[in-house]
This record gives sequence, structure tokens and C-alpha cells, in this order.
Amino acid sequence: QVQLVESGGGLVQPGGSLRLSCVASGTFFSINVMGWYRQAPGKQRELVANITTSGVTNYADSVKGRFTISRDNAKNTVYLQMNSLKPEDTAVYYCNGEIGYNFRYARHYWGQGTQVTVSS
Repeated sequence: QVQLVESGGGLVQPGGSLRLSCVASGTFFSINVMGWYRQAPGKQRELVANITTSGVTNYADSVKGRFTISRDNAKNTVYLQMNSLKPEDTAVYYCNGEIGYNFRYARHYWGQGTQVTVSS
């Protein structure tokens, strides 16, 4: 089986920082694109950022210049460094990875989600 295990999240004041981590474990053929999504109350889940195996990144306009996504392929880990946090960043954050289970097929796996609350 494949698991995505997240850590981080919590309560922080506006302007503060948090670092989220997500580790893929289990048996798999490959790890392709990895990303972070978030879902606020009453909203659909939305892409925050993703990153390819070679390090090409993509960010939502709302987080550009504040968040940084990175990965360590040797550790099967993706990170999200969040700086200058705003109350509107409050949401449940989910890790997602496209993980290949053989030469031809891949599947998206989700982490359990972690709450990020930005409040004064």
C-alpha cells in the first residue's frame, strides 16, 4: 500500500510562518507530480502549488511570492513553506501525489489533511 503522511499545520498569527511536510511511503514504481491543495469552509478544494520531478513549480495567484513548494526525491518528501500568512489562508491543507504502481499506470493519493488557522 501507499501512504502520504503529513506533518505541520496549526494556529498562527497573521504574518507568521508554517512549514508543511508530506512523506510518501510504501511500495511504488515512481512518484510523478506532487502538490498541495486546500479547502476552506463553503469552498471547493483548490490547488495551492505543485511541483514536477525535475523541480518545475506552479502556484495559485493568491500565494505567489509568499509560499514555496519544494521536494526531496531521495526522501520521497514534498514541502510547503508558508510565509506572510493571512487570515484568508485558513483552510484544511492536503498533500497529493501522482504515484505510479507499474510501468503504465499511476494513481493520485491524498494525505489526511492538516488544519491551518491564521487568526489574531
